[in-house]
Amino acid sequence: MAWLIFAPEARGQFAAIARIRWQLFVNSLQTVRGRVELASRIFMGLFIALAGVGGAIGFGGAAWFFISQDEAGWLSILLWSVFLFWQLFPLMATAFTENLDSSNFLRFPLGYPSYFLVRLVYGSLDPATALGSLWLLGITIGIGFADPRLLIWAALVLLAFAIVNLLLARMIFAWVERWLAQRRAREIIGVLFFLFILSFQLIGPLMNRYGEKPRPGVVRVSRELSPAQRLLPPGLAAEAIARMSHGQVSAGLGFFAVLCPYGAAILWLLNLRLRAQYQGENLSEAVGYIASRKENQALRLGWSVLGFPGPIAATFEKELRYLSRSGPMLFTLITPVFWLLIIRLSGKGGNFLARAPDLAFPVGGAYALLLLTNLVYNNFGADGGGIQFFFASPVRFRKIVLAKNLAHVAAFGLETVLVWLAVCMMYRPPAVDVTIATLAGILFAAPANLALGNLLSIYSPKKLDWGTFGRQRASRTTVLASFGIQFGIFGLGTVVFLLARHYGSFWLATPVFLVFSVLSFTGYALVLKRIDRMALDRRETLISELCRA
Repeated sequence: MAWLIFAPEARGQFAAIARIRWQLFVNSLQTVRGRVELASRIFMGLFIALAGVGGAIGFGGAAWFFISQDEAGWLSILLWSVFLFWQLFPLMATAFTENLDSSNFLRFPLGYPSYFLVRLVYGSLDPATALGSLWLLGITIGIGFADPRLLIWAALVLLAFAIVNLLLARMIFAWVERWLAQRRAREIIGVLFFLFILSFQLIGPLMNRYGEKPRPGVVRVSRELSPAQRLLPPGLAAEAIARMSHGQVSAGLGFFAVLCPYGAAILWLLNLRLRAQYQGENLSEAVGYIASRKENQALRLGWSVLGFPGPIAATFEKELRYLSRSGPMLFTLITPVFWLLIIRLSGKGGNFLARAPDLAFPVGGAYALLLLTNLVYNNFGADGGGIQFFFASPVRFRKIVLAKNLAHVAAFGLETVLVWLAVCMMYRPPAVDVTIATLAGILFAAPANLALGNLLSIYSPKKLDWGTFGRQRASRTTVLASFGIQFGIFGLGTVVFLLARHYGSFWLATPVFLVFSVLSFTGYALVLKRIDRMALDRRETLISELCRA
């Protein structure tokens, strides 16, 4: 690829892409949303810089200690930590990954080498790459301070290790997006991914329960896995540095020589995926089911929901049907219960709820409401191009928004019941005063979240694309705003509950929450009353954002 960077035609294409991106950035600052997006990017950038520098210092200090104590083999722990973070963090935090779909460059007359390089560069502009690179730099500097003779060798090995991580992350994303293009594969991967996340959270409780003293079986398995990890990139890089630090030059070169083919194999797989996409591969769903004539004659009536008008009932039914088929929604229902189980397994001294079990239901309810913000704060994200039908239908927009809110409230109500049952089984049945105070708190927090979510859904919409990583969450503006909103709402609720508990009666929290709920419902009603005018004023932005390819 080196010749590509210096080719005149390629340089002109890259310069044009850079100018377009810069002009889009400058033009975005002319809107309020663009300026808020810039503020959120600066905030995230400062957070990433702080985490990167702090992590680099920590990793560098650990590397210095291992080399100084002649324990270079322990570098594998540091490199495995960087490796796992680099590969897993983008999958579990897609809200902070790239928002630009770089496959759009297929529309332009780019040669394949140019397209490959653009995809690689754009895909690498994410927090995981920045943090991983800074941490490896810290490890390199720490090794250099401990033994200056190893500095150049460690820099070369860790550079190759960074390239392997970079290519592997892009290869995983490219192939997973290929599998996500079809519904059946999307469902299977979604289930496996959610099971992985839930299982990953059990590591801490299991370590607290079984990690206090060594067990023969665990020790035996760890001894057997130690040689195996040396055949993988983090182990190979650590061994290459460790052997060189012990004067075993040929062995160090041998481990480094084994590391390099990993990069070549990953590059080949990435090239295979991107070349197929560049050549026009179109992954569509299976042929739609065609109903028979007899089935067409059978008319299925919609739901009748508590006497609500037809448009509200129809939208309510549509939302619940979509949510019931959504993997993320099912994951949202399970997570609070699973989280309570994890806290319960952590032991008596390891968590707050073990010392204050009477707060288990309020904390579980707050966590359940927090997980719903991804839906509530981006009401129309899953509708995509269907937003045009809402504007074309003879229905007031407030009815559509009200139906969506009712669907979210129904899902949250089911989740609250599940949390209550889980608290009864894992801790103890919540007292009557705790239950009523929690429900009163929900009457305050839920309408406030719905009102603010409706505003952000209108003023900062974002299309959700379940087949592309980095386009499955709300916009950065919404994410940043939600942090502040939830901090205020849950912070106020926490203060009320703790004061009531301090004075020995949760009944004191109920009237306070009821007063707040009156204000919350009033704000929700005002927002809903004005939502028609706001949607009409913002209809061009809504349609353009949600109908993006």
